[in-house]
Amino acid sequence: MIKFLVKILSTFFYIGYLPFIPGTFGSLAGIVLFYLVKDNPVSYVFLAIVIIIAGFLVCGSAEKIMQKKDPRYVVIDEVSGMLLSLLFLPYDIKLVIIAFILFRILDTFKPFPAGRIERIKGSLGIMGDDLTAGLYTNIILQVVVRVISFKAS
Repeated sequence: MIKFLVKILSTFFYIGYLPFIPGTFGSLAGIVLFYLVKDNPVSYVFLAIVIIIAGFLVCGSAEKIMQKKDPRYVVIDEVSGMLLSLLFLPYDIKLVIIAFILFRILDTFKPFPAGRIERIKGSLGIMGDDLTAGLYTNIILQVVVRVISFKAS
């Protein structure tokens, strides 16, 4: 039963088992969740916290069950990173698309300290690099939104 829960959560309801680009589909799942709760900031923050905590709770076990460091099937980290990317940003489809692209780029290239964090075994290594990419994405977009709104006023 525990193995089943670890697999279903870490693969985010089996999205991670899609045959190609599972991390991208995990990120898209994060966008779907964002869209479902975007109009309720309290629900959004609660959902993001729950998914991030769940990721930390299951990713280390998933690594052991799948007997591989940061298995490609584990995508709850991408879901978490995408939710963090969009946290406290106004809803605008262009902003969501930019956040998705920027998050995927940062998750791929792993700017400091994401690359170092990824080398850590267990949940911290799996979740940490994606949360770093999500945080960087969010910071960049917060600045962009403020610069644009400053110029508009």
